[in-house]
Amino acid sequence: MSCRYLIRGLLAAAALVAASAAEAQILLSGQPVPLASLQPEPTGAEPSLAAIRLGAGRAAGDVGSPSQAAIQAPFDDLIDTHAGLNSLRPALVRAVVMAESAFDPSARSPKGALGLMQLMPETARQFGVANPFDPEDNIRAGTAYLRQLLDRYGNDEALALAAYNAGPGAVDRHGQSVPPYRETQHYVARVSAMAGEAPRASHAAIFKRTEQIDGREVVTYTNRRTH
Repeated sequence: MSCRYLIRGLLAAAALVAASAAEAQILLSGQPVPLASLQPEPTGAEPSLAAIRLGAGRAAGDVGSPSQAAIQAPFDDLIDTHAGLNSLRPALVRAVVMAESAFDPSARSPKGALGLMQLMPETARQFGVANPFDPEDNIRAGTAYLRQLLDRYGNDEALALAAYNAGPGAVDRHGQSVPPYRETQHYVARVSAMAGEAPRASHAAIFKRTEQIDGREVVTYTNRRTH
């Protein structure tokens, strides 16, 4: 009888291990990421800056939730400062940091991207980053790089985000459009949703005014209607 119970116990343990394996998770920057959330890019896709960062972002919550507000609070001033220096929307930078690292300054991707904004080594070198795990150095370089991409693509945020994720070479190879990579398209959609729509530039009405001054006709312009 004892052997029978032992066999039954071993079979039950094996079933438990199999069930656990089906729900297996990996850890990235201290956050659990379900294996089901990892979606490989199609063959030929340019390597992204971080392979699993979208799952990390989902695990930690989206920008704007109470828990996420507490996580990002230590970096708010840095983001506001460097977003301003690079003429970026702070909301866009926060969304990128959320998607890249879930606000974990020690985040490291399997492909070598580092820190809050997941700088690749060549990007870190380009912007003179001494320590990619230093929040200020990382955000300084990440925002400068994002500004560079926006300038390259005529301030088109979707293309700049696609280039941040998949590389500008991938965007250019696909006719300066968002590449048909599942991860990249998901990344652009998610970051854009978190950042919200960019405010439209307001164009104030300008009125022409003609005056006679000392016998001369002088034309001036004003934003106030004249009669």
